[in-house]
Amino acid sequence: MTALTELLADLVRIDSVNPDLIEGAAGEGQIARFVAGWLEGAGLEVEVEEVAPGRLNTVGIARGSGGGKTLLLNAHLDTVGVVGMERPFEPEVADGRMRGRGAYDMKAGLAAIMLAGAEAARGGLSGDVIVTAVCDEEVASIGTARVAERYPADAAIVSEPTEMRLALAHKGFLGFEIETKGRAAHGSRPDLGVDAIAHMGHVLVGIEELDRRLRAEPTHALLGSGSVHAGVIEGGQEFSSYPERCLLKGERRTVPGETDAQVEGELRDLLGELDGEVRVVVARQPFETPADAPFARLVARHAGNPEVVGVPFWADSALLAAAGIPTVVYGPAGEGAHAVEEWVDLASAERCAAVYAAVARDLCA
Repeated sequence: MTALTELLADLVRIDSVNPDLIEGAAGEGQIARFVAGWLEGAGLEVEVEEVAPGRLNTVGIARGSGGGKTLLLNAHLDTVGVVGMERPFEPEVADGRMRGRGAYDMKAGLAAIMLAGAEAARGGLSGDVIVTAVCDEEVASIGTARVAERYPADAAIVSEPTEMRLALAHKGFLGFEIETKGRAAHGSRPDLGVDAIAHMGHVLVGIEELDRRLRAEPTHALLGSGSVHAGVIEGGQEFSSYPERCLLKGERRTVPGETDAQVEGELRDLLGELDGEVRVVVARQPFETPADAPFARLVARHAGNPEVVGVPFWADSALLAAAGIPTVVYGPAGEGAHAVEEWVDLASAERCAAVYAAVARDLCA
C-alpha cells in the first residue's frame, strides 16, 4: 500500500461518529490523538485543544524559516452514523477504491492534508503550513470556528470531496421553526376549538409555492437558486381533540446575495395573519471566492485547471472565508457521503495530496 492508502486505512478504522448526531457515539477523541501523534512524528508542532467537553481539534504547524506566507489546510475528523453498514470501520480496498465510513467524507481529504503537511515540514519553506483536523463539522462546526479565531493565514484549502473540481462557491442555510397556535377543545366543540394543524396547512402550501418561485429564478452562476423545504412536523395529541399547537421544522438553503433578514421576512410572510411564531434556530452563510482571485488561480494552475464549480452542500470554508482568509474547496472523487455504501478513489486522493503540497511550495516559498 502507498503511504496515503495505509494512513487512510488507519483513519477509517477509528470510530469518530459525531456524538451530537448519535447519542453516545465515540466522537473525535481517539482520532484527534492519532492525528496528533502522526503529525508529531512527521516533524510538525502539534496542539490538541478541547473545544468543548470531549470534542477535540488537532492542529499541526510545519514551521517555516520566516518571511513567507501561511497556508491553512482544513479537514474534519467526525463522521455521520453507521446504521445499515455491515463493517463500517474495516477499510476494504479493491479496484482502486477504499470503502468504509468516512473514507470519502472526509478522511481521504484528511490523509491528504496530513501528507502535505509532512512534506512541508521536510521542505525548507519560508512560510508556515497549518494542518487543521477539526471536530464537529457534521453538526455545528465548533472546530473550524475555533480555528478561524486562533490561526490567521494568507490562504486556505478545505479538502472536502469535490470530484477533483475546484469549488469556489457553496450554499448557506437557515434552520427554522414555525409554530401555529390554536385552542384545545373536545372534537365535538367546534365553537370552542381552533385547529393549529389546519392553520399549518396554509404555511405548508406557502413553502411549496416559495420553493417553486425560488427555483424558477436562479440568481447565481455556479449555484443556481436557493430552496426551502419542510423537514419535521408535529402537533396534536389525539384524533378527538382540537390541537392547540403545531410545530414545523424546516430549512432554507441560500446563495450568495441572499441575507438572513431577507429569509426571515419570507418565513414571516408564510405565517401571515395566523397566530403563531417564527424562529431561526441556526444560520450558516453561503461561500464564494472569485474565480480571478490570485489564490484561486494558483490552486487551479497546480490542479491542472480543473472545472470550476459550486457545490450544494455547506462546508467549513464559509467560516474561514468569513474570517478574511482567501479559501477554496478542492478534494478527491468518490461516492456515498452519509450513505450505506461509501468509497473514495485512491488515485484522486493521491493527486490531491500532491496538489496541496505543490500549492504550499509555491505560496510559502
